Amino acid sequence: MFELRLLAPEERIETLGDALDALDALSISVEDADAQTDAEQALFGEPGMPPPKEGWQRSRVIALFATEELARDAGSVLALQDFFEGCTLLGIAELQDQDWVRLTQSQFAPVEITPEFWIVPSWHEAPAQATQVIRLDPGLAFGTGTHPTTRMCLRWIATRGALAGQRVLDYGCGSGILAIGAAKYGASEIDAVDIDEAAVSSTRLNAEANGVTLDAGLPEAAQGQYGTVLANILATPLKVLAPLLCERVAPGGSLVLAGILERQADELKEAYAPYVALEVSDSEDGWILMTARR
Repeated sequence: MFELRLLAPEERIETLGDALDALDALSISVEDADAQTDAEQALFGEPGMPPPKEGWQRSRVIALFATEELARDAGSVLALQDFFEGCTLLGIAELQDQDWVRLTQSQFAPVEITPEFWIVPSWHEAPAQATQVIRLDPGLAFGTGTHPTTRMCLRWIATRGALAGQRVLDYGCGSGILAIGAAKYGASEIDAVDIDEAAVSSTRLNAEANGVTLDAGLPEAAQGQYGTVLANILATPLKVLAPLLCERVAPGGSLVLAGILERQADELKEAYAPYVALEVSDSEDGWILMTARR
């Protein structure tokens, strides 16, 4: 394998990416060329959404090719294009063979939710102090315990101490991690729903791997009312879903919402005001958890 490395301004990233794809690049990645310097820029996107920009003011573009010849040909072709103005060919380097599975796995360590509650990839041993463990490997469905919104929801589940015997709804279940957490903490009947059929399949597989019982399906599978309704989505769909989610909460039940930035708290309070009084219950890295009791 060989890497073709380019330096490009932000406005060229999308065009370069399309061109590299057409030139049979096996993969294309974009990095901040000023990373680890005073000029470094932070690009933050919300979970499940595309990044706010395609790249940085000075981006390093790295394309992987099967052979050195393909990498050199790609560099030569790009250099002749009008859109390459302002871009620089940094070089071509051979990529050393590595155990990519082991390398990828090494990037994912157990995640602490509380000192006793951990999310542990299948290739790791659980920490000695863990009395409650969810086994979950990184995958396509959102929700592996590494994002603050997921951790805050799980922390609420673990410290609430009131799910035993409850009927629980995980709306927008992704990997099913919240539904599995509810099961681990005593919920007796759990519905996990998502508009993405791949997420529904992922939830079923993850539930089986963790030895818990739940029903996973599309949103219409959620019927009746629940003692706890969990929704870790994004602020905009949460506002749209306010009537539906509140209708699903039984009298005296809890509504738990995540995927919300600190600056969006007032928007959510306003959207839910006709139904419940939301309050901020937890915060982490600019994200908040909002809860209410009906």
